[in-house]
Amino acid sequence: MCLAIPAKIVTIDGSMAKVDMMGNERIVSIDLVPEVVMGEYVLIHAGFAISIIDDESAKETEELLLEVAKAYEEEGQ
Repeated sequence: MCLAIPAKIVTIDGSMAKVDMMGNERIVSIDLVPEVVMGEYVLIHAGFAISIIDDESAKETEELLLEVAKAYEEEGQ
């Protein structure tokens, strides 16, 4: 199964960008979305921004991922 995580573009340096991914900063390639600008949300998979998404979709996806993490945590207790 493949999973893409939403992240907000913090800075851009050429074809690389620093993103905030649910509170964690990462450096990712933006070669696949060269039109992205700072402040936009992208989906990250395997170190690449693969598509630009709107703020609402990013927040909904983050909430769902947090719910899944919580369910796994509760199941493990």
